[in-house]
This record gives sequence, structure tokens and C-alpha cells, in this order.
Amino acid sequence: MKQLQQFLEQFKNLNPRDPGAWPPVPQAALLLGLLVGIVVLGYFLDWQEQWESLEAGRVQEVKLKDEYVAKQHQAINLDLYRQQLREIDSSFGALLKQLPNRSQMDALLVDINQAGLGRGLQFDLFRPAPAEIKREFYAELPVTLKLNGTYHDMGQFASDIGQLSRIVTLNDIGLTAAKDGTLTMDVTAKTFRYLDEEEVAAQARAAKGVKAGKK
Repeated sequence: MKQLQQFLEQFKNLNPRDPGAWPPVPQAALLLGLLVGIVVLGYFLDWQEQWESLEAGRVQEVKLKDEYVAKQHQAINLDLYRQQLREIDSSFGALLKQLPNRSQMDALLVDINQAGLGRGLQFDLFRPAPAEIKREFYAELPVTLKLNGTYHDMGQFASDIGQLSRIVTLNDIGLTAAKDGTLTMDVTAKTFRYLDEEEVAAQARAAKGVKAGKK
């Protein structure tokens, strides 16, 4: 207790104009306060920006390391990616061959008709759409069908369509039972053909025109 009083006594009657005459403890406290003030002032005036720049640099370093690892992984697997790309190109080419060209579309429509007649189905409606639906590299032609026949014949017809050398899909299938036990099937058959080079070029020009119009 006596030592504490002696300690506090050193802080009494200090002359703020003459710190050099202060006892050792107040002088040490003053120097410590000045040091802390300089550190705090330096942080807000200069060091804070440097710390933020340093932290941003650390974040950028981590990002660059991640990018390096990703690119290194890609480089290691480059041959595998090239092989996969060749396989994709080959598969795409095989699928493309299943699409008829413009001159083969009529023959494909005949094949669809013959598939139904071959199973003894009666066509009440066989109506191709008045215009094709153009996609990026192919055209789609919906054909509205209405057929009558037995359930077994309907199933065989769908199977025959799936086995055609060209791609044909059956969509929006609706079946209605008649009193005599036969079925009426309303269905949209979609046939596809690939676009020739002139049509693909026209598609590209049209797309560029749309983008230019939006700008």
C-alpha cells in the first residue's frame, strides 16, 4: 500500500511545461504514451493503406496459385481432352449422318407413312407443317398424324419409327379407345434435316443482324 502511494505521489504536482524535471515513472509513462500515439497515428495515416494493399496482394496470390494449378491440370490432361474432343466430333458426325438433307425429306415422310400402313394402321390425318422450324444447324419439321388401329399395331408402329435410319421422334401422343376395341392415336412426328452450307451461312447472317439491331 505504501509503495502504491509512493508511485502515485510521483504523478502529483507535475509541471507540464518541464517534463524533463518529472520523476522517472511519469517520464516513462509519457514516453510510452507518445510511442503508442505515434503507432496509432502512423496506422491511420499510412500503415492502414499498406496493410490493405498487402492483404489484397495476398488474395491475388491465392487466386493466381489456384489459376496456375487449374492450368497445370489442364496441361497434364491436354491429350485426354483432345481425345475426348475427337470422340465427340466422331459421335456428332455419326448423328449428323442420321439427319437427311433437303432432297431426302420427302423420302423420309414416305417412310413414316409406310411404317403405319405396313402395320395395318389407317391414317385419318397426315399433315406436315407448312414451314420448317430452323435451328442453329438443323431444321425441324413437325408432322401431325391421326391413326386408327389396334394397341399392338400402334406399339409396332412406334417401334418401326424408332428403327428408321433417320431420326424421327413421336411427341404429344394421345390415345382414344373406340367402342370396337380399336384405338385412335393423335401424335406429332418430328423429322429433322441438317442445313446445307448456304442455309447455315444465312442463319449466321440473320443472327448477326439481330445482335446488331439490339445494339
